[in-house]
Amino acid sequence: MVTLAEVAQHAGVSASTVSYVLSGKRSISTTTRQRVEQSIRDLGYHPNAGARALASSRSNIIALMIPLRTDMYVPVMMEIAIAVATMARTHGYDVLLLTGEEGPDAVRRVTGSGLADGMILMDVELDDERLPLLRGTDQPSVLIGLPADATGLTCVDLDFRATGALCLEHLATLGHRDIAVIGEAPAVYERHTGFAERTLDGLRSRSQELGVRLLHRPCDGGYDAMAVTLARILDERPGTTGFVVQNESAVEPLLGLLRQQGRAIPEDVSVVAICPDQVATQASVRLTSVAIPAQEMGRHAVEHLVAKLDGRGTDEVLLIAPELTVRASTGPAPAGS
Repeated sequence: MVTLAEVAQHAGVSASTVSYVLSGKRSISTTTRQRVEQSIRDLGYHPNAGARALASSRSNIIALMIPLRTDMYVPVMMEIAIAVATMARTHGYDVLLLTGEEGPDAVRRVTGSGLADGMILMDVELDDERLPLLRGTDQPSVLIGLPADATGLTCVDLDFRATGALCLEHLATLGHRDIAVIGEAPAVYERHTGFAERTLDGLRSRSQELGVRLLHRPCDGGYDAMAVTLARILDERPGTTGFVVQNESAVEPLLGLLRQQGRAIPEDVSVVAICPDQVATQASVRLTSVAIPAQEMGRHAVEHLVAKLDGRGTDEVLLIAPELTVRASTGPAPAGS
């Protein structure tokens, strides 16, 4: 491994000059700085992370807490994680990925050990047990998600309440009066996960305003679970002509089951999905959808956290406005429905 002293010898300067070039703590002449930078490139020098952390009291690491549960759609979570890691590198930070369901213990471990300079937390619940610890520490943090009380916190998320309202309004405008919501797995609602609860709140509020009947049924996803859920919906509300799906693993099973029953899309029933564009465009019927802006959320979270680490950030809530893209899965409600 190339040492700082070897870089100094190669560049013909002192070791302290190399250190100042790396840290930027002192003004160095352009000629000297360029000579040192060339020696760094020629020798392939990389500063020792441990020594740099000791010298600066910074680890240059961001902890990303992303509990990976079987009832969550992992591709979206990982797309956010990749966006976080990519944006973090542009600011000189690496990412420590914490995937266990540790809750407050993970926060204590990071804040107590100095593992990371700041934290980004995902899978946020309305009354998340991690929040009191975040409010009680000086370590900067950002939530990708919105709890019931965001006081003293920085949050970035899609406006899921507005998303639910937008989906409901689209179907109601097309004349659909009986709409069913196929939601996430029951465990997601049992945990009071923020995005699912807020979507449902938006759907219900807008349905009441527009005089539309709404039925919500959670679904574990997969063909068998979707078959049971759909049978229950049509038994309870046989006049259902509109579906809102917030469960990526239920999308294709729903479309297949509707075809088996001879229900044409969108002539007989319309389907709106809240899902990544890739899921919507690659489905057997191109779905009208509200996209999950995973990359945008990841980028904004890092930018807010870096601003806090640099002493520039303030606590705020950033909700990204939903955008609905109309495709082949929605149309006017059938006559007489």
